[in-house]
Amino acid sequence: MTQILLGSLLLSAIHALIPNHWVPLVAIGRAERWGRSETLAVTAIAGLAHVTSTILIGIVAGLLGHELSTRYASVASVVAPSILIGLGVVYLALDVAGRRRHQHHFETRARTRKASRVSLIASLCLGMFFSPCLEIEAYYFTAGTLGWQGIATVSLVYLVVTVAGMMVLVDLGLKGAARIQSHFLEHHEKAVTGFLLIALGALAHFVEL
Repeated sequence: MTQILLGSLLLSAIHALIPNHWVPLVAIGRAERWGRSETLAVTAIAGLAHVTSTILIGIVAGLLGHELSTRYASVASVVAPSILIGLGVVYLALDVAGRRRHQHHFETRARTRKASRVSLIASLCLGMFFSPCLEIEAYYFTAGTLGWQGIATVSLVYLVVTVAGMMVLVDLGLKGAARIQSHFLEHHEKAVTGFLLIALGALAHFVEL
């Protein structure tokens, strides 16, 4: 369980730090002349929408991992770690190929200023809801080998770290401190995620869950 908790914290922290999770919210808040509290409230709502869809899919993946682990002993020791390592290799390959990140897109074009406040917030929430985090979904499969305790641990950590992290970064961005945003993470987020998944997979392979 300590391993699952540590892995969840690391993946969730990297996830929250991804610039296109929070930079557009800073830009939209400024463009719409929202106050700090309103911008942070919208960030929390959008973050919760994103986390909700990820957790729902993650529960399914976790239950699948749990069901398979009860039938096949190799799932916890071989299959689940191999999935993490395989996904990590895929992320590294995508980084080398120079592709843009798959899912997390915000529409921040000129129509933003013309949109009503309600429709703008709704579109942000929909965009976040329909862009679940793939890397944490794979980790749910591993956590599921521990049953509901593992699934609940990943869900709680992911919820708290992602939403709180987004709010902290948006707050820093509103204050101008986010100009020190990590260009390395912005351009090599896949590589960082890939290395982390491979490390977690290797750890799960050599250390019994």
